[in-house]
Amino acid sequence: MRVLVTGGSGRLGRSVTAVLAERGHHVTSADTAPAHQPAGVDGVVADLLDPRQLRQTFDRAAPEAVVHLAGIAVPFARPDVETLQVNTGLAWAVLSAAIEHGARSAVAASSPTVYGYNTPSWKPLYLPLDEDHPVAPWHAYGLSKTIIEDTVRALARTAPGCVLSCVRPGYVVAPQEWEGAPTQQGHTMAQRLADPALAATSLFNYIDARDAAELFALAAENPDRIESGQVFNAVAPDPLAPGPVDELMARFHPAAAEAAAALADGSAVFSSERAHTTLGWRPRRTWREQLRTP
Repeated sequence: MRVLVTGGSGRLGRSVTAVLAERGHHVTSADTAPAHQPAGVDGVVADLLDPRQLRQTFDRAAPEAVVHLAGIAVPFARPDVETLQVNTGLAWAVLSAAIEHGARSAVAASSPTVYGYNTPSWKPLYLPLDEDHPVAPWHAYGLSKTIIEDTVRALARTAPGCVLSCVRPGYVVAPQEWEGAPTQQGHTMAQRLADPALAATSLFNYIDARDAAELFALAAENPDRIESGQVFNAVAPDPLAPGPVDELMARFHPAAAEAAAALADGSAVFSSERAHTTLGWRPRRTWREQLRTP
């Protein structure tokens, strides 16, 4: 089918466009900057906050499915007001256009930051965190992702012809980052594993970009299996730590110590079981197999 990917030149976007093309889809990647595209992907340079460029992009792609990744990708990368305006404005514009242009499915990127961790008082009701756990964002990026999820649910109420959903990818690791390339925070994955303080900031979560891409593809391909407005966590099943994270959680997130006892069996802090039961998705790549150390 014809799939439009917004933000297709980013860390996650490159894997999403490649996976969709490998699965036989006709892929259009829209981004604000030109970039080399995988074979079979049509690249478009466009600012999708510009109504004219948005319309032209959708007319060119004529998408049957939309994967919306575009936006400011990391907390504190831009001023808070800009993060809110760009991320929420893009989501409304792109997802509304998907409906108007007759797409059967549209899936948007959210984030685990909606849970609101990394404050001294953060205390989860239970662990692992699943999609039913309440969200409580505390910074502009997490709030923007919460609003994107609300946008998906709002549009789903009045768009019976298009199934909308959200995916919350964990700390995305691009293929080259397993080999030692710097991650989005500047250090390497080997350093992140060796120093638990680095991984603790995101509750020891991670996801290979190719695994996350496969979930976006499944959501785009299978609208009949999704309840419109549904949200899916996309996190590897093991934590980014040499052993169970119950003690590390108690050390770096003291208020979560009681709930962290449930992780003594080696479970990750986040559960992605809904994606498995709904779409048959399982992450296939773990740090133990992918990480290359000198």
